[in-house]
Amino acid sequence: MTEVEIDLRDIPRPRRHRQIFVRLDHLDVGDALLLLADHEPERLHQDFDRELPGSFVWESLGENAGVWRVRITKLTSTALPRWMGSTETADHDDDVTSGGSIWQLTPAARDMDANVIALGAGDRIDTHNGPELDVLIHVVAGSGTLSTEGGDVQLVRGDIVWLPRRSQRRFQAGPEGLRYLSVHHRKPTLNITAAPPR
Repeated sequence: MTEVEIDLRDIPRPRRHRQIFVRLDHLDVGDALLLLADHEPERLHQDFDRELPGSFVWESLGENAGVWRVRITKLTSTALPRWMGSTETADHDDDVTSGGSIWQLTPAARDMDANVIALGAGDRIDTHNGPELDVLIHVVAGSGTLSTEGGDVQLVRGDIVWLPRRSQRRFQAGPEGLRYLSVHHRKPTLNITAAPPR
């Protein structure tokens, strides 16, 4: 087992957590980081629990002369697959008074984004051109209409629809509202542009 010591006191605070995750990523399974800090790194522990559950062992070695020591041992080569939620709950949650994103994929280290969009009965997302990336949607509850440059696509629960990059789209929820899971490659910002004039 290799143990790499990192003195957090020498790293500017805004960069500490990222550097620790990067260093751990480059270790072999079974290797460890030994952290030296000027405080007990509880927030870092919370970040590890959120980002890498089941993939590490956190050992607080206590404080001596104002220096806290923590050993983080790597248990798996990558983050573990894990349960993130259920689209089935979309059928039973009737509170769609405010539309928009009601669930998001949250791990920071990811290559994709996903969220559940909810529209109340009769609500809509106005005509716009999509971003520079393909989007896949899965209708999880309700019904509605997707309007495109080439016509309307009726949406019902269970439908899977591909939205090619930059394609024009408009969503109109049916009488019982509309909820769909949206999955796409991650971008720093998801820009929606206005539709071209007709």
